[in-house]
Amino acid sequence: MSQNNYAVIMAGGVGTRLWPFSRTNYPKQFHDILATGQTLLQETAARFEGICPPENIYVVTNDIYYDLVKQQLPFLSDAQILLEPIKRNTAPCIAYASYKIAQQNSQANLVVVPADQVIRETADFQNVIRIALAETAEKNALLTLGIKPTRPDTGYGYIQFEEAPGQEVKKVKVFTEKPPYEMALKFVESGEFVWNAGIFVWNVKAILQAFETHLDEVAEVFREAQKNFYTPQEKEAIQKAYSFCKSESIDKGVMEKADNVYVILCDFYWSDLGTWKSLYENSPKDAHQNVVTGKVLTYDTQNSIIKLPKDKLVVVQGLDNVIVAEFDNVLLICSKDQEQRVRDFVNDAKKKGDKYV
Repeated sequence: MSQNNYAVIMAGGVGTRLWPFSRTNYPKQFHDILATGQTLLQETAARFEGICPPENIYVVTNDIYYDLVKQQLPFLSDAQILLEPIKRNTAPCIAYASYKIAQQNSQANLVVVPADQVIRETADFQNVIRIALAETAEKNALLTLGIKPTRPDTGYGYIQFEEAPGQEVKKVKVFTEKPPYEMALKFVESGEFVWNAGIFVWNVKAILQAFETHLDEVAEVFREAQKNFYTPQEKEAIQKAYSFCKSESIDKGVMEKADNVYVILCDFYWSDLGTWKSLYENSPKDAHQNVVTGKVLTYDTQNSIIKLPKDKLVVVQGLDNVIVAEFDNVLLICSKDQEQRVRDFVNDAKKKGDKYV
């Protein structure tokens, strides 16, 4: 385990597509959503045991989630919890962590991961990460992990790579972030593309150079803030930096533009736990293909996900392919095939009051 290895966990999202379970004041990454005994954030941090020392794990999150992060990962110092004043997507998030870690260690090798993914084979994941870290420690490379697609999902980035028999690290030919459905379908049918897992590995020099080249405005504001990192003035400096940042993803801002992007193809089980359908797919099912949480009696019901509080008995009859979810003061009943409308439901719920979102 190298002292130059760092993990950056992105944990600031609200997880709107899993509403009402994922809410502004308590997003999905802080829940034990799969009943494993650990929250998604805790599982993500645990995957880096043996990869980097605990003091090299950094969490970037919204400032309103400081207490949740501290409760769930008490080994983190305040310097390891990077608090964003406003949401500005992944590019500013990664820039903040990169410029801060660079000030501490100019030889740092970073693994950047979301806090809301399911990875079942931890040992296989760690083996891939070690291969990636060995590559980026020696080369000016921006590396991502690639997953074989199972469907034309428009929520993922797609990567076409150059064939390199016998080589684990492959040069990326085309990096396309969240294509329209028709394009995604062609990508999957061609067999030449993999999903971008949203897990990135690079040395700190390479990513700072990428920001300077492709997102110079972002680079400028964080370079200016850098002198205040690890001091009492950091919070004020970050508030100022974020006020100048536009919302920008690292995928569109850097990965689609850079010419030193590489991918490692992965065999371990991976899922982006972002929707009710993905939660259904990743949860154990009963004999009728239902996912049931809570005190629930089901009759003539199949292919449904029912996630309810444990303090009341609920009887469900005659449902097929339906989401039934209650959390706090909101009950959602929706066809599983219409889950993409959850964002619309949230927008309409806001009109009823912030307490519902």
